[in-house]
Amino acid sequence: MELYRLGIREAIELISKKEISPLELLESVFQRIDSVEERIKAYVTIERESAFNRARGLENKPMEGKLHGIPVAVKDNICTRGVRTTCSSRILENFIPPYESTVTSRLTVQGYILAGKTNLDEFAMGSSTENSAFFITRNPWDTERVPGGSSGGSAAAVAADECIAALGSDTGGSIRQPAAFCGIVGLKPTYGRVSRYGLVAFASSLDQIGPLTKCVEDAAILLNIIGGHDHHDSTSVAMSVPDFTSALGMDIKGLKIGIPREYFIEGVDKEVENGVRDAIKRLESLGAVPLEISLPHTEYAVATYYILATSEASSNLARYDGVKYGLRMDGENLIEMYMNTRHHGFGAEVKRRIILGTYALSSGYYEAYYRKAQQVRTLIRQDFENAFKEVDVIITPTTPTPAFRIGEKTRDPLQMYLSDIFTIPVNLAGVPAISIPCGFSGEGLPIGLQIIGRHFDEENILKVAYAYEQDTEWHKRRPVL
Repeated sequence: MELYRLGIREAIELISKKEISPLELLESVFQRIDSVEERIKAYVTIERESAFNRARGLENKPMEGKLHGIPVAVKDNICTRGVRTTCSSRILENFIPPYESTVTSRLTVQGYILAGKTNLDEFAMGSSTENSAFFITRNPWDTERVPGGSSGGSAAAVAADECIAALGSDTGGSIRQPAAFCGIVGLKPTYGRVSRYGLVAFASSLDQIGPLTKCVEDAAILLNIIGGHDHHDSTSVAMSVPDFTSALGMDIKGLKIGIPREYFIEGVDKEVENGVRDAIKRLESLGAVPLEISLPHTEYAVATYYILATSEASSNLARYDGVKYGLRMDGENLIEMYMNTRHHGFGAEVKRRIILGTYALSSGYYEAYYRKAQQVRTLIRQDFENAFKEVDVIITPTTPTPAFRIGEKTRDPLQMYLSDIFTIPVNLAGVPAISIPCGFSGEGLPIGLQIIGRHFDEENILKVAYAYEQDTEWHKRRPVL
């Protein structure tokens, strides 16, 4: 078996037994990158020299931590000190952070190797990675299709075995949707479970960092490392982090799974629906008890999200003015310099969202749009709270369709926004959710199953995901490249 195909647990086991070395593992991963990266375009920056220096430094050392010598890719909106962090935007094309994010600091303590920074939709605004200012990332299962977004580079890198695991960020589905499209595992933790310090902000009340991995156990391993309170982030919750791997393998007999009727509606691809319903039957055969439930405000989620997220983006992206850091374009005066910088620095989708958010926050419209959206967000959160009085987890499709073709939705932003219709409510409610593979379409494209849990109950969703994964073979399939 090629070493680049290994997951975290398998690789660590072999390294700890000295059957392979960090250098051998890294060499295999970089051989894979050299072989397929030109076709996939997962990375904005590849950290070859520093990665090999790090591997050599770990070569003859005793095990440093839970990721000793494991090559991990990091989404390029997570700050890495001394390593370019672009957010796939011209405005930050040459930005090198002077500090390290909390999540990558925690990975470093555990002995990881940074393989590189992965491509994304500019400032994480998109569902296909077509909005990157640099290039389009392609889906390893079909290079004429998108890998999803905004963490498309991270998902594609994991699916194509160009790293052992990756980190992404999820504001409205940006970990789970690309995980579904690429046939891997993607976990969005509860809002506040993982520090956002060093994550370049898109929508601060929605953003959350999480793992993209080859199996459920690896997601649990990474969450163990990156989770926990951080005094640098006032939104991170001071709550102890359990060992998420301890929940894996536990019996799910009698566990109640909610099936929301609003998620099985007209417009959902028939193969996706069949795949998810088959997964529900499989969970039932393992002892879980399915119950039909209602999340009645689901239909308002997309509209609510695109008011709140764009409003926060308008505020957060005001800092890119050409003065302190990033791109600076000259002008006749200060206002012209601002205008030229932002005109040349931001892409079309980012500009669209800034305009939407600025309008929603403007005098005379704030009450009608932003305030009303916040009220609806509360109703959506209450829907989940009421549902979890009856059930332990909620099962839905991750996406309405398998991966779509490159260029298929770029001319219709609304159709693109609807790609996240099943993931957005989770972010609005702040609850955790995971996407795992549950089948393939007739064209050989992965189908994702979403498992949603109560606030800070990642253990339960990991337990259910692991039980399903171990009873099926979907996660073992790899794209042929």
